[in-house]
Amino acid sequence: MQLPEGFTYEFDELKEGLQSPPSVSVRLNRQKKILPRDNADTVPWCPQGMYLDERRQFTFDPAMHQGLYYVQDASSMIYSHIVASLAGDTPVNYLDACAAPGGKTTAAIDSLPEGSLVVANEYVFQRAEILAENIIKWGYPRAIVTRGDTARFRKTGAIFDIIAADVPCSGEGMFRKDPEAVAQWSPALVNECAARQREIIENLWGALRPGGYFIYSTCTFNRAENEDIAKFILENFDAQAVDPAFPEEWNIVTRENCHHFLPGKIRGEGLTVAIFKKEGESAGSRLAAKQGKKKSQKKETKIPQEVRNYVLNPDRFSFSLNDDKVIATIPSQEADAIKSACDIVYSAIEIATLKGRDFIPSQALALSTELNPEAFPVAEVDYPTAIAYLRRETIILEDAPRGFVLLQYKGMPLGFVKNLGNRANNLYPQNWRILSAHLPETAPDII
Repeated sequence: MQLPEGFTYEFDELKEGLQSPPSVSVRLNRQKKILPRDNADTVPWCPQGMYLDERRQFTFDPAMHQGLYYVQDASSMIYSHIVASLAGDTPVNYLDACAAPGGKTTAAIDSLPEGSLVVANEYVFQRAEILAENIIKWGYPRAIVTRGDTARFRKTGAIFDIIAADVPCSGEGMFRKDPEAVAQWSPALVNECAARQREIIENLWGALRPGGYFIYSTCTFNRAENEDIAKFILENFDAQAVDPAFPEEWNIVTRENCHHFLPGKIRGEGLTVAIFKKEGESAGSRLAAKQGKKKSQKKETKIPQEVRNYVLNPDRFSFSLNDDKVIATIPSQEADAIKSACDIVYSAIEIATLKGRDFIPSQALALSTELNPEAFPVAEVDYPTAIAYLRRETIILEDAPRGFVLLQYKGMPLGFVKNLGNRANNLYPQNWRILSAHLPETAPDII
């Protein structure tokens, strides 16, 4: 691999590591009770993570579209370990401030206490849409996807117990798997990224409650974007560094409060992470609670009980009709404060769309862990039919009742159709469909 002009090795281990082939790994969805195989080659810091012997045709595996696993570099799976060690046993408010495409957010979701509120933010419009898709597929009911500058979170008050910022960086850790990262790198880019990183931290620090944790990470190695940023945090905010005490056998290199995942020493791509705890006092949370209380007094929209029963334990949810979308939400003052301050891409569970007199069940409901399995008739489909569905082609079902039917593949929800008898209208989202006409000779067997 030809390295860009001006790049220098921060660590001797990188000289060979960046020339070695990248690894391939996936992380299984704990929310949906997917477990590694008995002989799985698991990631040391993530029991739900598995190394694969080679890259597979993930696009043609229905299990990925069902949200049963996420294709993620093993280094990034460290978020599973870190979040679990910080969160404790009671629900928390968690913000992933630079979240797209969603790998670290879904890793955090699986490590947080049940009932935690998760906010995933992305600045770029197209990436925010991809983030929302991946969050929906993961199926967690208390997730909000927002879009916009991190400065928006200056308005929420100190409501978050944990904030993660996997900040935009110069991308040195991606050199061996992404030629574009090599082509774009320059010393000027490093300086530009460091300035942006400091700005993001300044935007977010006030949203972190006293005693909360800030997780900072990059996919780069240089001091300017890592150790110098850690020093900036310690010198300018009421922060103290947290030692995650990674086991020695994980081969993670620590330097000045930054923990480096170096290709060649670990089976994964480049990543640097640092953890800080906030001290001091803040009055912001009281303001956020007041705003939330005011908004939560809105009268709830009347939704038919049949539609409410699309979810398990509907009494836990507040139901509303936003335009033509039926949304099921677990009420929260903090969620109200976030919705007041940020542009919302997706929130809670979109369970149906009102069209005429019909409430059409949504794909988000099909993939949610809150789906009531007794609310719809179910049809099990084979692999060719599952792929046809994911291409949004017409489906023909034999011996299925008319009306809305939940398709399953290998016993897990795939999505909805409206069965008309001679054919079924495909309700899979148009913008999620598989575009390739290719069909593997055999179904991928990944998990």
